[in-house]
Amino acid sequence: MNGLKHDQQRRLERLYRRRVPPKDLVTPELARQMAEISQAIRRQLGVLVDRSGQVSYVIVGDAKGLLIPALPRERGARGRLKGLRLIHTHLDDSPLNHDDFMDLALLRLDAVAALAVTPEGLPGAIEVAHLLPHEEDGRNWAVLKEDHVTRLKLDFAAMVESLEAELARAGAEEAQNGKDRAILIGVTGKSRLAAEESLEELAELARSAGLTVAATILQKRPNFDPRFLMGKGKLSELMIQALQLGSDLLVFDAELTPSQVRSITDFTELRVIDRTQLILDLFAQRARSREGKLQVEMAQVKYLLPRLRGRDDALSRLTGGIGGRGPGETRLEIDRRRMQTRLYRLQRDLEKVRAERRVRREGRQRHQLPILSIIGYTNAGKSTLFNALTHASVLAEDRLFATLDPTTRRLRFPQEREVIITDTVGFIQDLPKNLLEAFKATLEELEEADLLIHVIDLSNPRFMEHMAAVDEILASLDLMDKPVLKVFNKMDLAPANLAALQARIHNGVAISAIDEATLPPLIARLEERVEEILAGPAPEPPQERILPAGVRE
Repeated sequence: MNGLKHDQQRRLERLYRRRVPPKDLVTPELARQMAEISQAIRRQLGVLVDRSGQVSYVIVGDAKGLLIPALPRERGARGRLKGLRLIHTHLDDSPLNHDDFMDLALLRLDAVAALAVTPEGLPGAIEVAHLLPHEEDGRNWAVLKEDHVTRLKLDFAAMVESLEAELARAGAEEAQNGKDRAILIGVTGKSRLAAEESLEELAELARSAGLTVAATILQKRPNFDPRFLMGKGKLSELMIQALQLGSDLLVFDAELTPSQVRSITDFTELRVIDRTQLILDLFAQRARSREGKLQVEMAQVKYLLPRLRGRDDALSRLTGGIGGRGPGETRLEIDRRRMQTRLYRLQRDLEKVRAERRVRREGRQRHQLPILSIIGYTNAGKSTLFNALTHASVLAEDRLFATLDPTTRRLRFPQEREVIITDTVGFIQDLPKNLLEAFKATLEELEEADLLIHVIDLSNPRFMEHMAAVDEILASLDLMDKPVLKVFNKMDLAPANLAALQARIHNGVAISAIDEATLPPLIARLEERVEEILAGPAPEPPQERILPAGVRE
């Protein structure tokens, strides 16, 4: 209201008394009043009208545009628009511009209308845009134009009701089943092919976690936006797509900073998680034992601790003050201290678990039984192989991280040699550091192993990258010196020459864990490696003594 005369302010206040019938976008009377005021103050003027026809906001801009204030986050259900429409004036008779379409998308407005103001201060042509339930010819909105506001024939209430009904149909089945529809987002400055493969893996993680993947989006840009990671324009397209697909969850194929999560959430009004949080959630679903649950919770606490923040000023008020002299603590500091206390207790409980594991390992060592540990990329078929070798019934599913809790069994070779064999948690690229640290109690089993059985899914076109990822994790655990036997699984789903070639290159064995007929060569090879390990390193050949010239022994 700065710079406006008293009578102009009074005229603006009277706009709040106007009522628009539900079937009308705007009445000629309201349009005329807006045009007169806009021409008098030489600024754009806008009103936000709710579904009942009441003017909820009056906005005064400058000659070229206006800024919409923060709107309440109500009507957040899937497929629902904001319940407000924006009508604003254009002094230069210009059409709807980029900012108008951005407001339409980002604020989920029912409609945006640009009302031209004639030099005489009268309403002229009008242009209206509203979102579409589906993309049409590369556009996500429809535009209606009339050369005068009185010629606009639009049953606005019926149009909005029909639009929301179509938007609400998207994802209705998943909503009834309690499933979230997620949009997966990758932003990369590197190879597009590598980013696409990473997104494919993220989609597998999402499906394993019980999400429905509604769409995947990949943006390549030389520099990441520090606030939103991706560009604002792409983010606005994403919001429209989320509305059209009935999605309320965004999953980023990256580890977002706490400020980025807040910025994207505030900007889109959608739930936002990153790759790390998705993996943590998946692990939390799969953990069955007390040990597994402790490890997952510790990783979650470590992830959340730096992301704590006060939601508003009320949470940041001091609890000290009059009647409680001293520095006091903020609500945020109290929450952080409680989480740190919880973290300390989890670490203490996990230390007990590690001590119990050490006792069990010492017992096995007293029996002098060799220990074999099955490792590999997640979903490579480790549990299926474990079951085939030991006739156990460990859960084996075609899902990522079906196994979290390690299982140990005895295995008797044909030559009556007994060994201990352990099925372990799968690895994955970019495994969250906190998760790796939390699972040290489990991964310590690998330190005591005499032989690592590295299972590789030969049917996966990215099996070479998966092998490299496992080697990288082994290196981070200082386990690269352990003897390893590479087992190329799912040979029935891969070309025969590929299985033979990889087994020869890596001195490994090709099998199909679901076909017992392919296992005897593996069992013979395991028995051979165990015998080599028990025999110890071969003695070094005696070195030839070199005597000085003329000296005889």
